[in-house]
Amino acid sequence: MTAERIVSSFRERVSQQITLLPEGQSRFRVVTPFQFEDRDHLVIVLCQDALGWVLTDEGHTYMHLTYDVAERDLQRGTRAKVIGNALDAFRVEDSEGELRLRVENDDFGGALYDFVQALLRITDVSYLSRERARSTFLEDLRTFLTDTVPPGRLAADWHHPLHDPAGHYAVDYRINGTAVPLFLLALQNDDNVRDATIKLLQFEKWAVPFRSVGIFEDQEQVNRKVLARFSDACEKQFSSLAANKDRIERYLQEYVGGA
Repeated sequence: MTAERIVSSFRERVSQQITLLPEGQSRFRVVTPFQFEDRDHLVIVLCQDALGWVLTDEGHTYMHLTYDVAERDLQRGTRAKVIGNALDAFRVEDSEGELRLRVENDDFGGALYDFVQALLRITDVSYLSRERARSTFLEDLRTFLTDTVPPGRLAADWHHPLHDPAGHYAVDYRINGTAVPLFLLALQNDDNVRDATIKLLQFEKWAVPFRSVGIFEDQEQVNRKVLARFSDACEKQFSSLAANKDRIERYLQEYVGGA
């Protein structure tokens, strides 16, 4: 199959804007109009091995996603499901972070179409819908805390068994094992922050000893007045999980180490 026939097959099936740039023996850079959200183009290489022609991203897709998402967060939760479904749907192989699709029966156009579709679906993890992003924040926080806090010292959705048996004032997480427990609040929006403020004030009213820390999905999205009232009630805050994981980890390790 000549380069001319290959590019003709690509253009017929995928886009007239596709070109091939030779990069050595039996190796071409496939230039397409398809982009990540930040307008960087997908990296696609067509090369030949002992078994035939292969399309590969040479590990670029995952590398690009890790600009915004921690590598370990791509491997679990909602993001892992998005990626796994894309790979399965288009028969793309994940070879230690390199995405590959073999060209079968000289169907270069069909192979490129499937490969591009898989890569574009995988890039969805960088701009999930707001609802999915919220669920991802909670998943990421739960995983992070499970990895950081020693076993047996983390309780989710904790409520006071005497003052609040029905759980109306449950906190997202309680870290125990110290003289004074730590209440951790997961904060996503104005309503969520208002509820967290009410919960902390209620525990003060009950004279329950505690310390508190709030972790925001994105503090900049919270109304200033709502945030100000929460700040009066909460001892420690982190403006986001993604940008503060190292700081939060140090804070929690110092706290649990004070048992």
